[in-house]
Amino acid sequence: MKLINRIGYYLGGFSIGLIILAFFLNGKKVSCNYGPEARVLKNINSKELVYDESVLQAFKNKQLDTSGARQVLRYGDLTINSESRKKPCGFYKIEGLISEQTVLFTIENCDSIATVKQVEFK
Repeated sequence: MKLINRIGYYLGGFSIGLIILAFFLNGKKVSCNYGPEARVLKNINSKELVYDESVLQAFKNKQLDTSGARQVLRYGDLTINSESRKKPCGFYKIEGLISEQTVLFTIENCDSIATVKQVEFK
């Protein structure tokens, strides 16, 4: 069999496989979070999020709401430090922008709940 025929059969089978795969995955919420930062952010966002009283007071003083904080926790930059593997709850720092202002959250990530312990405005 000639090389061009082999390439043709390969591409034909590959395209049929892609069509079948697109048919099965159509409409499903499939995500590929392979990096450590993406996995931690997804883990934090899948849990119940609780804000410490000092964080709520800081938001009230700056006249911000928690929806901006949710966006930072979903799309922010994660800093993995030495306290991230602390048992039973790891601590993470997530940085992002709320209303054109840089904020840094300190998150305590436990098994069933994630608590925003501290917020710093830069």
